[in-house]
Amino acid sequence: MRIPLDYYRILGVPIQAADQQLSQAYHDRVLQLPRREYSDAAVNARKQLLDEAYAVLSDSEKRSEYDANFLAKTYELGVRQPAPELPVAVKGSGNAESSARTPWIEISNEQFVGALLLLHELGEYELVLKLGRPLLSDPDHLGPEQSRIISAQFARADIVLTLALSCLELGREQWQQGQSEKAANTGQLGQELLLREGLFPNVRGEIQADLYRLRPYRILELLSVDEKEDVQRRRGLHLLRDMLQERGGIDGQGDDQSGLTVDDFLRFIQQIRNYLTAAEQQELFELEARRPSAVATYLAIYAQIARGFAQCQPQLIARAQELLAPLGHRQDVHLEQAICALLLGQTEAASRALELSQEYEPLAFIREHSQGSPDLLPGLCLYGERWLQNEVFPHFRDLRDRQATLRDYFADDQVQSYLEQLPSSSEEQDLAAMPRGQTQAAQTFSGEPPTTRH
Repeated sequence: MRIPLDYYRILGVPIQAADQQLSQAYHDRVLQLPRREYSDAAVNARKQLLDEAYAVLSDSEKRSEYDANFLAKTYELGVRQPAPELPVAVKGSGNAESSARTPWIEISNEQFVGALLLLHELGEYELVLKLGRPLLSDPDHLGPEQSRIISAQFARADIVLTLALSCLELGREQWQQGQSEKAANTGQLGQELLLREGLFPNVRGEIQADLYRLRPYRILELLSVDEKEDVQRRRGLHLLRDMLQERGGIDGQGDDQSGLTVDDFLRFIQQIRNYLTAAEQQELFELEARRPSAVATYLAIYAQIARGFAQCQPQLIARAQELLAPLGHRQDVHLEQAICALLLGQTEAASRALELSQEYEPLAFIREHSQGSPDLLPGLCLYGERWLQNEVFPHFRDLRDRQATLRDYFADDQVQSYLEQLPSSSEEQDLAAMPRGQTQAAQTFSGEPPTTRH
């Protein structure tokens, strides 16, 4: 049969190689033995092809004759050559002209595994898969030539090994090229092949290790696609949940075999937030917060505030307020509490939260923009808008271009209806009776003096 190889490639030398270079390359290739899992038959077949290549190229007369044929097949584009008789695996691939220009050598059936091994060593991983996979098909579907190849002792195991190693290396190439999902599919192809054949568990382990390390990259690739690509995004979220489960949460100490430390994973979570919608983040982090996880709780709060404000769902802001309460005993979240209270029309509670905050710069901004007012509500309203616009919305793919305006939020019928139903003191009941759009925070924008809600 004919195989798409040439003697120069077999030895790994250029066509201009001198005799000494040929000799050195030949001895180097002979000493570089394949992996120990290969059978003696595969190693010997490879050695036969190396010997054959060296025997031809080291003999000046044979080399001249070979070069003439080699150059004619490779570079004489104007002369139509008969297409080489490639194995069934590659027949019909490409056009006739490119096939005619493909260098090839004649090999015996017994040398096929050796040729496949050499192609793998040359980095021709896709060609290895194209040539080798059909040989593992149902025996009833194989041609006579293919049947003779696969029937040789150890041939099937050697072919399976070469295909699996090609999947391993091709997957790594695709990973380096930023094609993480494609790399994973290639690795999984190798895994499935080895599992089906029940061979080489050590190679299967190498592929699996790569698949574990690939997961963060796959998640980023899958979640970064357009929101309409629902299947891919769901797969990305599924992989993320698998990692979270294996790690024991965002700040867990479990080993997901990705190689990411706790700090690395926290940075990874921050990175993927930019590819998740507010609803996706809310669902994900609310679930993670139940482990419990302080980090997940904080991220769930941000998602609830963002979604509650952007979609005029104050009930989500009320949930965020509940989650913030226990956090306030351990860290300074008083600004967030003040903003939640503001968005729920609880201006007195907002003022109390501001009094407890130790964040100097935000407080200075709020005071500066509340000059001439009996309280800090005007500054808090302005700060809250800017905080939502600049600090919160950019971390949600569906909100980063959204304009945050308190006026529109408080003017919404759904918000008004919810705020009117909140438990209130007698003074708050008076506020609830005010015309829609005239709650206390809204009054700040209309120029009316704000009253107080507890």
